[in-house]
Amino acid sequence: MPRGGKRDGAGRKPNPTKPVRVPVAHVDQVKLWLSTLKQDQVEVLHPKLDSATIAVPLYSSQVRAGFPSPADDYIENQLDLNEYLIKSPASTFLLKVQGDSMINAGIHEGDILVVDRSIDPKSGKVVIAAVNGELTVKTLIRRAGTVTLRAENDAYPDIRISEESDLIIWGVVTSVVRKV
Repeated sequence: MPRGGKRDGAGRKPNPTKPVRVPVAHVDQVKLWLSTLKQDQVEVLHPKLDSATIAVPLYSSQVRAGFPSPADDYIENQLDLNEYLIKSPASTFLLKVQGDSMINAGIHEGDILVVDRSIDPKSGKVVIAAVNGELTVKTLIRRAGTVTLRAENDAYPDIRISEESDLIIWGVVTSVVRKV
């Protein structure tokens, strides 16, 4: 009987996973993020940044929202929406909105938010935040040592962050994508 060589069914099985290194300081944040993916409330969409670029014609004429103007069909340039919407591909993710607490900020249910984790979450910015394990989109307000997550709809209360609250800012919303 011959020894060695290739045997059918032997060896490592193909594994559809990919190991990822995470800094120790961020392990809890990543675990929290992964736990929220199991909830029905949050649908995370990952951009295919390694896919082919699709350029769309960008016309030099601007369209008026008031009175009509003469049409001009001159194409100024090509616009790649990945390049236009995503400045830091490695730190960008997409989220689908559920609910209407941010409607006065122009964020509606079903919209897709482009979120960049590399941007400093300053007061007045719309952020994705995990508060005590619950994910939300709100306007970050920092004033006189207090932190508040403000809803942009009067029907919803602001979320005041106390010392007992567990707050993690996931990133800053940079764009809103909406189908008409």
